[in-house]
Amino acid sequence: MIVLRTLAVTAALSAAALATPASAQFYFQSHDMSGPPIRGDEPGLPTLPGATPDEVRANLVWNLRSALNVAALQCQFEPTLLTVENYNVTLANHKDEFKKSFDTLAKYFVRTAKGAKPGQTALDRYGTRTYSAFTTVGAQYGFCQTAAKVATAAAYAPRGTIYQVAMNYMSAMRNALVPWGEERFPRYVQIDTRVWLPRLDDACWDKRGRWQDRKCGPFTLTFR
Repeated sequence: MIVLRTLAVTAALSAAALATPASAQFYFQSHDMSGPPIRGDEPGLPTLPGATPDEVRANLVWNLRSALNVAALQCQFEPTLLTVENYNVTLANHKDEFKKSFDTLAKYFVRTAKGAKPGQTALDRYGTRTYSAFTTVGAQYGFCQTAAKVATAAAYAPRGTIYQVAMNYMSAMRNALVPWGEERFPRYVQIDTRVWLPRLDDACWDKRGRWQDRKCGPFTLTFR
């Protein structure tokens, strides 16, 4: 029997690759992170005391931007989620809306802190708290999967509608900060990642890369 070494190894590795789940799918069944649409002033959400409706709206939009920014930085371990690419598209498509929200927030803090300098300090603290609120370790898989979906929705949303995206998806972004695991199976599922490979030492192959039955017996694959 003639078996070429390169063909044998390639076939074995290809079979192993086909048996591996998609890299961006962390679980057989992920937790449903969806939630109802929100305005931004619901109990339990980060709010601005004494904010006007426009300021509440700006706060919600800026929280969405903060969440997607954190995801772009935190989820690069899985490039197929496209969190960086979709975040950059979102910034480009909705730059005017984000600028308006930021300016509105800046005026809010100047007004409530009673001065430009204390207002800037309050705005800086607000930014730190907002970004830090979306930083997670234990819930990273669920957060990144959810953020990928939200970033896609934001990137494709028509200009002038980023507030609707924030209303529809901020519940999911906040829900994704809670750690969840596999929901299809009640216990940990072990996937056999061993690879079937032939003997690769030179004694079993001739100079043309063909298997030598006489020296190593019939061609077989073993776990590696």
